[in-house]
Formats: sequence, structure tokens, C-alpha cells
Amino acid sequence: MRRSICYSEPSNAIAGQKGTWKFIYTTATPLPKGTKIKFDLLTQGRAIDWDIPQTDLKEKANIIWAETKNQKISAVPSTNKQTAQTFFEFLLPSELKIGETFIIHIGTTLSLQEKGNTCQKTIQRKRPFYLYIDPKGKGDYKEGELFQMDIKGGPLNAIRAITPSLVARNKRFDVIVRFEDSFGNLTNNAPLGTLIELSYEHLRENLNWKIFVPETGFITLPNLYFNEPGVYKIKLHNLKNNEIFFSDPIKCLSESNVTLFWGFFHGESERYDSLYNIDSSLRHFRDDQALNFYATSSFDSEEETPTDNWKALTSHIAEFNEDDRFITFLGSQWEGEPSSEGVRQFLYTKENKNIFRKKDTKTSALKKIYKSLSPKELLSIPTFTMGGNSTYTFDEFQPEFEKVVEIYNAWGSSECTSGEGNPRPIKGTGKGSVEENPAGSIQRALKMGCRFGFIAGGLDDRGIYDGLYDSDQEQYSPGLTAILAKEQTKASLIEALHHRLCYATTGARIIVGFSIAGSSMGSELNNKTKPGLDFNRHISGYALGNAAIQEIAIIRNGEILQKLQPKDYHTDFTYDDTTPLHQILLQGKFSPLPFVYYYLRVIQENGHIAWSSPIWIDYHQGNHTHKLKQKK
Repeated sequence: MRRSICYSEPSNAIAGQKGTWKFIYTTATPLPKGTKIKFDLLTQGRAIDWDIPQTDLKEKANIIWAETKNQKISAVPSTNKQTAQTFFEFLLPSELKIGETFIIHIGTTLSLQEKGNTCQKTIQRKRPFYLYIDPKGKGDYKEGELFQMDIKGGPLNAIRAITPSLVARNKRFDVIVRFEDSFGNLTNNAPLGTLIELSYEHLRENLNWKIFVPETGFITLPNLYFNEPGVYKIKLHNLKNNEIFFSDPIKCLSESNVTLFWGFFHGESERYDSLYNIDSSLRHFRDDQALNFYATSSFDSEEETPTDNWKALTSHIAEFNEDDRFITFLGSQWEGEPSSEGVRQFLYTKENKNIFRKKDTKTSALKKIYKSLSPKELLSIPTFTMGGNSTYTFDEFQPEFEKVVEIYNAWGSSECTSGEGNPRPIKGTGKGSVEENPAGSIQRALKMGCRFGFIAGGLDDRGIYDGLYDSDQEQYSPGLTAILAKEQTKASLIEALHHRLCYATTGARIIVGFSIAGSSMGSELNNKTKPGLDFNRHISGYALGNAAIQEIAIIRNGEILQKLQPKDYHTDFTYDDTTPLHQILLQGKFSPLPFVYYYLRVIQENGHIAWSSPIWIDYHQGNHTHKLKQKK
């Protein structure tokens, strides 16, 4: 049986390129006059998508039209309500016989390509375009015909070295070097003879790394190591044009029993919808974003996450989970009662779990969910707690399940109010936007005695966030979560979260260390086992950024205790808080003893922020009295 022929001219394009594209269809069956033809570009018109053309043939730039038998046919645009993708319909003005062609043009009738149509800004092999035909002209389309085009990376714009953040002296590690175009795509589109020199401080003279741009667009360099503790950056020098690129900082310790892992549990990619493109989404986070861990975060409603899609998510999460490379978690978002429950990111520690839906009787309330599970099976992470439509007041705080809290995502920080000095407040005016609600402040919760670690989320435009993207809501950079764990395994990462060995950033890979009396972030201390805390809390730490650090604020009980201004991209610091412990105590409903808490807030000159998880110190009255008598 003869088949129709579909091909595109040109057969490939450069990401972000402007041009005029032709999609040529040669029919294998006669098509009568009045046949409807639908062409689907598979684009939503986002900044990274294929540009949506206009249909007015009087225009000269970025238009779509069809041609057959020297006849021009205008298009009628429509939008798929489910996918938000725009497609175009044509009506045949005359019969199309076997072997005759129907050509769709997208671009311009002019010779100036800058007036043409802009290709998508992401690379993709065999990028599909679909053509649907209804000979009866009723819009009843069956299986489509397929066009394909390869989208390749553009000219080399940047070189990125992906490195670990923490290493131990003489411990070997790998470095991945990515050659990227202006949109972050892998590319080998570099001038002939381009040579890259790799170096770093204290590099032995007999080691001389020279790298060609590989066809794959990336290369892995194994078995690097540092002989001495210190702060390092990998330097990549393009000898062809003399451009220099640096990696994020690497802190080398004399010895370390933990490693720093990056990722997030709540958020989406601007490139891929994880619900419908989970495979591409996971590959993007693992390979392009170089994350060490990731969790799905679809909302629980049947409309948002149908059961079949949930099954597909669980399957892919299990398939992609790989120790020492990329850890994947099954997660979902659950929207509870405002104030008392808020919105949660549920993190399931076991695979193949059913999604918890608010409409189901057994999972309609947080108390029911907590009663049916053990804390080893579920992490319940309050998110966007200061959002006006998602407030959680922490009055029903459950420490066994709520080990960590999302202090930041791309819609703002819930640390405190803007009036209290929040550097990235939740704010928006007009229809569809939300404002901050002080009742969900994390500092307020800490003063109540709640104890949790800090994590950060990414960008989200689903569920409660639907509409914020198109409103005047203030949007910030997607955040990142750092976890200090012994191994890159699911069990080790969960264990670290239970011990609050984690911190949050606004997306920059800022390395933060924070300890009091030798105990790291997330710790709970007391003056009974460490009596010296009554008189002095010795605070030490470090911060390394990918830009100069503007300030490091040591925050005690919600107030800035000390502000450091190193004006360099890395610093170590110490500070002694000698205020008598009994003079600075808080008393909260969730703490049986008076206490004080501390955490760090690091701000870079480029505006990126990191928040360490807190450290708590409990106060035993009898121990303090005994010490005072001894002193007398």
C-alpha cells in the first residue's frame, strides 16, 4: 500500500534560529475539495518554545500559510484547552490528487530571515510536527502524519564545569565539562581548532589538560584530586578566543564523612512538564542541570494527576533512581485546609505508593494520614507557608513528620515578612496574585518551638500556583536544596533530612558550613551536657559563593545578632555570643524547655541567598543555678 510522503525543508535547524520552514506533504490518496487539514506545531508559545506564527497574510513577518497548485491558503488558529498548544487548520480550495503536494510555510515571504519564524530554543533530535487530515471536512481527525526536524545546538557560548562542592583531601572525583550555546544546550558548534585548557590552583606542573570540543558537546574528566585543603575553582581557558570560565567553588577538607548533594523536592522545569514528559524531565534535571536528587511534585487532584499518569510517574522514578548518580523520589503535593494544614509536599520513602488524594476519605485530613503511616514512610514538607492562599500557621505542627520546611521557592521566601527584612518577600498586586500572610512566618514558628530544617523549592505553575505565572506576582529564581549526607543513596538522603543536615538557596550553589560548640546545623544542644553554653556560644562557619559575598547574618531568635561583610567569594568566620543564656531565652508551646535558636543567612552581591538550618540550645534551670553558685 502506497504511503504519503512527509518531509521538512530544511531538515535541521539551530536552536533559536530564525528562518522560513517548509513542511511538504505528498498525498497517497485523493483529497476532495473541502478537506480539512490540521497542522500541530506542538508549541505553547513560551519563551523557549517554537514561536507561534500569525495568520494574517497581509503581514510580512512570522506568518503561516499553505500552498497547493500555486494557490495560497490562509490558516485558522485554535488552541487545545488541555495542553494549551496552538494548532492551525486549512481548508482545501480544490481537489488534491494522488502524488500532488500540500506545502505549509512558516516564516516570511521576504528574503530577510530576521523577519522569519523563530525555532525553539532547546535541542531535540527528530523534533515532531503533526499533520491531521479529515476528507469529510467536519474536523473529525484520525491518526496523524509525521514531520521531523533535528534541532541542534547553536554557536559555542559558554563552557561549564560540573564539580562536587565538598571533597576530602586526596579523594578522587570526576569533572564533567559541558560546551553550551547561549540557551544552555550542549553544542559542538565551535570554530575549527578550538582548544580548551583546564587548570586549578596548586595544579602540578607535569599535568597539562588540553581539551577539544567533542561531538557530544560534553566530556568527563576522571580522577582529579586536591593535595591540600582549601578553596578551589576549576578554570577553563578557551585558547581560541581567550575567554575564561570558572566552575562553582569547591571546598577541600582535610577529611570529611559527608558529601554535599544538590536538588529539590518541589518544582518543575520550564522546558518539560514532568506529568506528561517525565522521561525528558528527569534527563534534563540529571544531565543538563546536574542535580543529584529530584522528586516529583504533582498536585493530588484527579484533574491535575490522573491515575494512569501517576502510575507512569512511579515507574519512571523507580527506573531512574541510581545510587551514586541520581536519586529520584516519588512525591506529590496535597492541598489541605488553610491555616491548620496548608499545602504539603509529600515525600514517599518507598516506591510504588498510591497518591494521597484530598477527596479520599482515608487521606482527607493530615491527622488521618499521619495516623495511618510511620514517620519512616513519609516526609510531610510544609510549602509556601506565608502565601495568602496556602498559609500554614504551624499551630498543628507534627515534628515526627515535618522534619523540614520549604523556606523559599520561586514565588518568594516564607522566612519572615517584608517589614521584618525579608530579602525576597511574597508580593503581588491585582487579579490572580497573592500577598504574604505573617501567620505562616517560619521565624514565628521557630519562636513557637517548632524544630525543622530548611529546604528550597523551584518554579511551580500548577495547583495553587496556577495563574501566578501570568499575573503580576513577583517571580524569583528557582531554589535549590543542599543535603549533607554520607552517601548518594535514597536512605542516606532521607536520614540526613531527618537530622536536618540540609539548607536552602535561591538557586546558586553556595556552600555553607555552620556549627556551635562543634555541632553542625540541625543540632539540638543543651546547657546540661555542655555547661559552658550558659556563658558562651562559640559559633563558627564558612561560606563559598559563585559571586562575592555581600553579607553573612548570624540570626538569633529572629534578630540579626552579628553581620559580617567579607567582600570576597569565600570566607571562614568565628563569633562568640557571650550574652548570658538565661537573658535571651524563648518559651514556645512546642518546646518543654526554654531555648534559643540560631541560623545563618548568606547574601551574595548578585542577590542570591542561602539559609542554613537552625541550631537549638535548650536551657536547664537547675544546671544554670548550680553554675552561678559555683561562680560566686
